[in-house]
Amino acid sequence: MDVDRNNLSTSDGHVTIVAMAKEADLDKVRRLGDRVPDFCLGDPTYRLITLVVFEENHSPPVRALAEALARRRLDAEARRLQVRYTARKITRNPRSDVYAVLDFDGTLARQLGAPANSTAFQIWVLDRKGKLLRHWDDVPSAGQLARVLR
Repeated sequence: MDVDRNNLSTSDGHVTIVAMAKEADLDKVRRLGDRVPDFCLGDPTYRLITLVVFEENHSPPVRALAEALARRRLDAEARRLQVRYTARKITRNPRSDVYAVLDFDGTLARQLGAPANSTAFQIWVLDRKGKLLRHWDDVPSAGQLARVLR
């Protein structure tokens, strides 16, 4: 479940990019988002999910605060994305196309194949059935990403 309470799955018919990052690496996720090809923009078939992993577990009040901050950051990213949408005449609200999931205990990271207690930046691209298409430990070039997403 993401911070907006959407149930997400990597095998529900979407081509999914999952970027796993700790808070200090969120600039890499922004670079990745900037490299997502234009043919993916506004197309609900494609989605980018940011999985924010925390190095330690937190209490429920701290989790609620982290979720609120994540929603604010997503709002800001949607405003940045609006420029690309406008340029391509996409009328869809970009906020509905950005997702963040907070992983406080490493469970989700492990489900994706990250080593236990890993907070290292990683990217997975999964096909519509959840099959791994590509994995990177750093931000791929725009060309590399486009080739995998086609």
